[in-house]
Amino acid sequence: MTEAAPRRRGRPPRTESADTRDRILGAARAEFSERGYEKTSVRGIAQAAGVDSALVHHYFGTKEQVFEAAIEVAFAPALNAPEAIADGPLDGVGERLTRFVFGIWENPTTRTPLLAIVRSAVNNDTAAAVFRRLVASQLLRRIAVQLDLPDAELRAELAAAQLVGTAMLRYVIKVEPLASADAEQIIRRVAPVVQGHLTGG
Repeated sequence: MTEAAPRRRGRPPRTESADTRDRILGAARAEFSERGYEKTSVRGIAQAAGVDSALVHHYFGTKEQVFEAAIEVAFAPALNAPEAIADGPLDGVGERLTRFVFGIWENPTTRTPLLAIVRSAVNNDTAAAVFRRLVASQLLRRIAVQLDLPDAELRAELAAAQLVGTAMLRYVIKVEPLASADAEQIIRRVAPVVQGHLTGG
């Protein structure tokens, strides 16, 4: 009977690597969501994922890099916003973008990780820088390209500020009566303002 060849030391096989990486990402999202950026540690992420801390560093590097990878996955639904803008005439872009964004916030599955991202970004400068970099490079610039108007980046940022500010008050701070208002009512009121930022004079 031939003995199985001993496993070589070093990096795990590719399939195992993918599983381990996904497990670490899942644990990181849960830890950041529950504890926020400040109180989350690489060691805690490793324990939650059932791996050694060295593996977290191997796949992602620093805690900041783990956070960026984790929120990029959680933020992924919002990255389809530029396509939502492009799908129709320019005079309806404000409503399409507003409806798209509030659709993400109204869905508990996508709202929970977004809340974790926003809370971390509000409470920590490093997390805020990561979030800002992601939003600027992956979302706002792509929206600006779709607009093809003067000051397109500023227009996209002002529209985003309107939507993020409303979302913060409704879903994070939960200011009444905004927090309990019907989503359709909010969309009807906010969409024309977003339209003005994006295409107004």
